[in-house]
Amino acid sequence: MSNTTANDELLTAEQVAARLHLHIATVWRYVREGKLRAVRLSYKGIRIRQSELDRFLNELETGKDTDEPRARL
Repeated sequence: MSNTTANDELLTAEQVAARLHLHIATVWRYVREGKLRAVRLSYKGIRIRQSELDRFLNELETGKDTDEPRARL
């Protein structure tokens, strides 16, 4: 189970791409591959929790998978 808080900001794929200095297609690929969990709002609408982005970055820094397996969208 995830440990999100009530004020956990929801970010668009565009915002995540800008914060990571990546192309938007790379963020979408990470979501498709299950590397980055997202909440699907519609066919092309997703949101990524700030806590999930933090987990993803921590995993990249440590080289460890710190959470349970992630489902694909």
